[in-house]
Amino acid sequence: MKAPVFLNALRAFEASARHQSFSAAAGELNVTPAAVGQMVRSLEAWLGIPLFERSSSGRARLVPTQAAQRALPDLRDGFDRLSLGFAKLREGSAVGVLTVAVSPAFAAKWLLPRIDRFQSAWPDTDVRLDTHLKPVDFVAQGIDIGVRYGLGHWPGLVAEKLMDEAVFPVCAPSLLRAHPALKTPGGLKGMTLIHDLSIDESAGYVTWRAWLERAGLASLETRAGLKINNSAAVLQAAIDGHGIALARSVLARDDLAANRLVRLYPEVDCSSPLAYYVVYRAECATLPRLAAFREWLQQETAALAAPEDTRRRTGRQAKVKPPAPGTGTPRARSRQSQSPRTPPK
Repeated sequence: MKAPVFLNALRAFEASARHQSFSAAAGELNVTPAAVGQMVRSLEAWLGIPLFERSSSGRARLVPTQAAQRALPDLRDGFDRLSLGFAKLREGSAVGVLTVAVSPAFAAKWLLPRIDRFQSAWPDTDVRLDTHLKPVDFVAQGIDIGVRYGLGHWPGLVAEKLMDEAVFPVCAPSLLRAHPALKTPGGLKGMTLIHDLSIDESAGYVTWRAWLERAGLASLETRAGLKINNSAAVLQAAIDGHGIALARSVLARDDLAANRLVRLYPEVDCSSPLAYYVVYRAECATLPRLAAFREWLQQETAALAAPEDTRRRTGRQAKVKPPAPGTGTPRARSRQSQSPRTPPK
């Protein structure tokens, strides 16, 4: 078992064989060509055989011998496994980067206004947000944890419910003052309805058509209006007074609390069949950074669900104690076993 003593020499040999050049290998390994040559010669001396056929002229001045060619595939596989093992050692630390996949709207309207509390509790963990609307391959794209909107079933991922959601119309307070008829659902007639093109009714999302049916206004024309393909921009358009938006309660919460938006028709109950879930690969559940972020998300949502008098006594948000690394009791889970992909919202 003396081979590990020559680990650097083996790396120098593999890089030199791949580039067929000590100089190119030196550039990759960030050492001098002389150092690469010395390491290769020391390996050859220990093995008692040459590893390269050397030539002073021609394009290929450094050609691996037949013995070297036979050994190179195994050496490369070994380096790949060493890299994987090293990555797993780094994952086991609370220090480092945590990659979180969320939709752009959830990031803008819910996560970013709160993320400083996690960073204050875990200053050695750097959060990298991966925001997009396309499906995410957790393995290929290096995702540690995510928050997704759906029914709670994503192949290859554990899903823990965070928040249910209701859907209701909202508008700017100034728009409501200018149009008193909006105090009843019939007042929507003739108003500009803002449509969210990023949602898919066939996937269970509540659209204007579904909400109007629930409100007894199925005959109201909904095709006209302002159409936007971003949920956060839909709310911003309503804040700016451009029309009536159909808001999702989780995304609109802070805007309602700050009186940037006002909820219309609370008597019309329209709960979404979809909910927000924290998702991650089962084999990563005990990683300290992931467990800490998962526990923080659960504490944040629990604080939001606390009675109003409790929030008033403890401040706008409950103060939470960071969980010990590797801890955190997960909530109800659902697990699927296929490719770790998840839809975006």
